[in-house]
Amino acid sequence: MKAKLYLSLLLLTGFFISAQTGVTVVDSIYSGSLWRTYRLYKPLSYTGTQAYPLVLNLHGYTSTSFAQQYYGNFMPVADTAKFLIVHPQGTKDGSNQPYWNAGISPTAVNDLQFLSQLIDSLKIIYNIDPNSIYSTGMSNGGFMSNFLACNLSNKIAAIAGVTGTMFTTVSATCNPGRPVPVMHIHGTADPTVPYNGGTGTLAVDSLMKFWRIKNNTNAVPTTSAVPNINTTDGCTADHFLWSSGTLGATNELYRINGGAHTWPGATTIIGVTNQDFNASVEIWRFFRKYKLNMFTGVQEFGVESSGFGVFPNPASNLITIKTDKEFTAIVLDVFGKEVVAKTNSNTIDISSLNSGIYFLRINSEGNYFTKKIIKE
Repeated sequence: MKAKLYLSLLLLTGFFISAQTGVTVVDSIYSGSLWRTYRLYKPLSYTGTQAYPLVLNLHGYTSTSFAQQYYGNFMPVADTAKFLIVHPQGTKDGSNQPYWNAGISPTAVNDLQFLSQLIDSLKIIYNIDPNSIYSTGMSNGGFMSNFLACNLSNKIAAIAGVTGTMFTTVSATCNPGRPVPVMHIHGTADPTVPYNGGTGTLAVDSLMKFWRIKNNTNAVPTTSAVPNINTTDGCTADHFLWSSGTLGATNELYRINGGAHTWPGATTIIGVTNQDFNASVEIWRFFRKYKLNMFTGVQEFGVESSGFGVFPNPASNLITIKTDKEFTAIVLDVFGKEVVAKTNSNTIDISSLNSGIYFLRINSEGNYFTKKIIKE
C-alpha cells in the first residue's frame, strides 16, 4: 500500500509556495510505551472560545504526517469551514517504513489505542466538539479509518477513505454497534490497492456493499457523472450515493475511471490524478452532515425543553412543529430507518405511514432532539 509520498518529492515540486493562514503545532503524547508525534493545524479563526470539529488525516504506507498534511491538503478548507486537522505519525514496521496497524496484527503497535488517546488528549488541550470528530486518510490511512469506524464508533462520527479499503479479517469481525456514514474515493487503475481487491483486502464494490448493509441504506445507489472539467488529467469520475440509512446515515463513492493511487485535486501529481473535483472539499462536505449524537439511538430526548412543541400526538394525518427556531426534521421508525424525508416545514404529513410508534428527530443548529409520536 505504498503511497509513495516522499519529502523530497514535495520539496522538488515547490509544494509550500501556497502558504496557509493558520498555524501548525507539532507535539506528541505517550502511548503504548512510545512517544507518538502529531501535527495539528489550527485555522487563524480558532481562538478556543468556540468548539471546533476535528478531522484526523492519516498518511499512507511509507509516508509521513508532514507529507499527508500537504498532499491530502485540508488546510484551505479548514480556514473557511473552521475545523481543526490533526496529522498523526505512524510507527515503522519491520521494513523500517511508517505504517498504521489497521488490524494487520494483534501483537503489533496498538494504533487504535494511540488514536483514541490522541483524541482524548486534544479534547483536553483544545475546544473540540465531541460530536464532530472524523477520520480520513490515504491508502493505509484509509484502511485505518475503516478500522476506526469498526472499533472507535463511540468517538468517530463518520469516515472517508482515499485509495484504501479494509482487510477481510477486519470485515469478518467489524461491529460498530451503530450506523457509521462512509465515503470512499478510489481509482479503477490503482496499481497499489487494486479497485477489484487483492489478497486479504476487500474490493471497492465489496467495501461499499459491506457498509450499505451495516448502515441499512437503500440497496441501489443514485449515480451521476462528475462534470469532466479537466479533460487533460487522463481520467473521469462517477459519484454513487446510497441514501436513507438508519438514523439518516448515507454512503458515498467516487469512482475515478482510469485514476491511479492518488488524491483527487492534489497539486502534486504522482500518477493519474483526477482534477475534476477536490477530494478534501468533498470529504468535508460529507463529514459536516453528521454528528455523533445523531446515532446514539432512537429515544425521546429534550424536545419540549428545547423550545419545540409537537401536536397533535397521537395523529392520523398531519403533525405540527411549533417553534420560532430554524430546524430540519425527519421521521424514523422504531428501528431508526427514515420513513419521512428531511424537511424544514412546520407541518409533516404522516398519512401514508402504518399505525404505530415513530420518532420525530429535529436538528436545530447542530443540536438533535427526538420525540416519540404515535400514528393512529
